[in-house]
Amino acid sequence: MAELLCGEDPEPSDRSPAGPLFVPVRPGPAGCAARLFRTPLGERTAVGFTSARRLAETLGPDQAWIRLAEPALRALTAPLGVTRVTVDPPFSAPAPAPVTPVPSVTPAVALRIA
Repeated sequence: MAELLCGEDPEPSDRSPAGPLFVPVRPGPAGCAARLFRTPLGERTAVGFTSARRLAETLGPDQAWIRLAEPALRALTAPLGVTRVTVDPPFSAPAPAPVTPVPSVTPAVALRIA
């Protein structure tokens, strides 16, 4: 049993800080607010990038950002119930395309066969 306790923990409980991050933000009534995202399983997560280049490659060059240390980002999002921080996500889903109206179609006239 002691051997099991000394082995590597597949999910370590301590979180290693990622350092200063580039955190995507959106405008809000009191300044800017951190953008929150969802994981593929639907869990809310804060996102940070290790460089402005990585942020721009993933979210586009017009995405506003601020610099925050990982502990500060966690403290900012914890009151919202967000406990996960994703660093350098490899990709994001594209923004939905605008819906184009479908041209109206005249209903076909049913033919009677006598």
